[in-house]
Amino acid sequence: MKRISVSLGQGYDICIGQGILTSIGDTAKKLFPKTQNIAVITDNNVKALYSEPVLKSLREAGFHSLPYSIPPGEASKNADEYFALLNWLADNRLTRSDIIIALGGGVVGDLAGFAAATYLRGISYIQIPATLLAMVDSSVGGKTGIDLKAGKNLAGAFHQPSFVLCDTDLLDTLPVDIYNDGMAEVIKYGMLGSPELLIHLSEALEKKRLEQIIVQCITMKRDIVQKDEFDINERKLLNFGHTIGHAVELLSEYKIPHGAAVGIGMIIMTKAAINKKLCPPECLSKLSELLSRFNLPNKTGYSADALYKAAINDKKRQGAFITIIVPTGFGKCELKKIPAENLLDWIEMGL
Repeated sequence: MKRISVSLGQGYDICIGQGILTSIGDTAKKLFPKTQNIAVITDNNVKALYSEPVLKSLREAGFHSLPYSIPPGEASKNADEYFALLNWLADNRLTRSDIIIALGGGVVGDLAGFAAATYLRGISYIQIPATLLAMVDSSVGGKTGIDLKAGKNLAGAFHQPSFVLCDTDLLDTLPVDIYNDGMAEVIKYGMLGSPELLIHLSEALEKKRLEQIIVQCITMKRDIVQKDEFDINERKLLNFGHTIGHAVELLSEYKIPHGAAVGIGMIIMTKAAINKKLCPPECLSKLSELLSRFNLPNKTGYSADALYKAAINDKKRQGAFITIIVPTGFGKCELKKIPAENLLDWIEMGL
C-alpha cells in the first residue's frame, strides 16, 4: 500500500492499494474516535457492489452508519439532489461531530463533498473513489460542487477531505468505457508534465503498473494543489482540456462523459497551439494516438460558435479575461491569460 500525505486543511493521507476497502472502519475510528454516526453517500450502481462491505466495516468499528444513494450519472449533480441530501442529513440529525463518506465516482464525491462543506457550515468527510477518474483527480484536492443550467461545477466550495482511500480492486468491476473515460485524465497529467507517463500509457498496463500510474497522478496533483489550493494560479493547469471539455458536456446534455469531453478539449487546444506556432506538430499525433488507444474521441461535431457560447461562462473566466492551458511540448503546458472574446479564435484554430 502506498501512502501520500497532503498538507492542506488539517492535513490528510491518501492510501492507494489492493484490497484495502474493508480497512475503512478501523481508519475512521482512529481519525474520529468520538464520532457516532457516519453517512455513507453512494449511487445505485456502486451501492450494489461495495456499499455492504463498507457498512459492515463501519459497524464492526462501532459506528452507526446511515446509507444514502442517488441515481448514477452527471444528471444527479444538481441543486435538487444537493438539497435533498442536506435535508436527509438534517432529518437524521447528524451533528458537527459526525462525518460523511463519499463512496463512488466523481459525481458522488462532488455532491457529497459539497454537502459536507455546507451542512452545519461544514463537517468532515472521507473520499472512497470507485472509478479511475475519481481516484486520479476529483477525490483529491478538495474541490466540491454541483452543476447549474448555465454550466458545470458553477456552484461549489473548497473543502478538503480528512482521508482518501483508493482501493484499486474497485476498478475490476468498472465497465470498459468508464475505465477508458478515466484514462483521459491520466493522459492529461502526462501532457502537463510527464512525458515518461505518456510513454508508459502506450505500453501494456498490468495492475501493478496501473497502481504506480495512479500514485504518480495523485502525487502530481498533490504537489500542484499544495502550491495553489484555491485555484488562483498554478492549479489552473489541471484544467487542461476542461474549458472546452465542459462545453462539450453541456452541449451534449452530459451524454458525452467527462473524460471523453476532456480528450476533445485537449485535442482542440493542441491543434490551436500548433496553428499558432506555440507547439510542435508531433504533440498532436502522439496525443491522438493515446486517446485512440483508449477508444476516446479526438474530434467533435459541435461548431466553434456553439462551443464558445457554452464555454464563455466557464468558472475560470475572470471579468473580461479567461485563462487557457496551452501545450508547448510533449509533456509540457503553460497558462495563458487572454481576452475572453479571443477564446473563439482559439477554438476555430483548433477545429
